[in-house]
Amino acid sequence: MSIQLARKSAKNTLGCLVGCAIGDLGAIFCFQSYYSPNGIPPELWNLVWAVAMTSGIISSIILETLILWKQLGGKEAFRTAVGMSLISMVLMEVAMNVADYGMMGEPAITLSVLPVTLGAGFLAAWPYNYWRLKKHGKCCH
Repeated sequence: MSIQLARKSAKNTLGCLVGCAIGDLGAIFCFQSYYSPNGIPPELWNLVWAVAMTSGIISSIILETLILWKQLGGKEAFRTAVGMSLISMVLMEVAMNVADYGMMGEPAITLSVLPVTLGAGFLAAWPYNYWRLKKHGKCCH
């Protein structure tokens, strides 16, 4: 394992994580706030996670497109963000929501769960991003 590749792929994974976390955690927080203090009804949990994952992927694509815009131009930045990162984002989103469920038993965000949720998302996507970088010379951005 190359240290240089590991560092670069970790940096790229962190960028993806920021984008995914903004949308995913923001969506769960909105549902959580709306249904406070009783919590999100169990019959809506699958909807909440679907909205959270979709929001996370969209916000990550937007963030990565903005990061790449100056370097590649708008159209190519968007294509790169979607094409190179989608698998990484899905892995990240699934891991974050499984960790959230494992710790909370429901879609809910607290300060104590954030390190585990974000760590799970990072660790789920990092090996894929390392492989992409090693094979193609690029991963997320």
